[in-house]
Amino acid sequence: MDPDSKRLRVFVSDGRGRPVRDGGLSRWLAGAAPARARGGVAVALVTDAHIRKLNSQYRRKNVPTDVLSFPAQSRIPHPESRIPARASWTPDPGSRAPDPILGDIVIATGVARRQAREAGHSYQTELRVLALHGLLHLLGYDHDRKNDAGRMARIEARLRRKGGLRAGVIERALGPATIRT
Repeated sequence: MDPDSKRLRVFVSDGRGRPVRDGGLSRWLAGAAPARARGGVAVALVTDAHIRKLNSQYRRKNVPTDVLSFPAQSRIPHPESRIPARASWTPDPGSRAPDPILGDIVIATGVARRQAREAGHSYQTELRVLALHGLLHLLGYDHDRKNDAGRMARIEARLRRKGGLRAGVIERALGPATIRT
């Protein structure tokens, strides 16, 4: 069995499906991900204007945001989408087919650069913070659900420490004292 088939596979693009140099983001995310994160993830690095459109369309918030996640099971393709299309398939339970696609993570590069400056770390570090947060959403965690917020915060804190990150999205929003690890 291929050892990589039990790992997370990460593809980083410019949002139009063209690969970009990711500064180690794909390898880092695959290594920092929880063991249950198996399959493929597409990370699209897009403009603030593009993420604003997506945020408006899918969340009814007409402002740019830092990261959006689109789980594969609930993804509704949009004709103007610049996120790479993927084949839809259901693996045969008896086959040795690779794990399915988990979904898409979309990161606004302008917002990420501003947040990196505010946090006092590199742009590359901020991409890691946002990609990890997005991955947790793809795995079903949701800090906006009252009964899941603390759980997601604890998992994010554990994984970011594993990946060598100081603070995560939830911790920055709530403050470190509110998260019990």
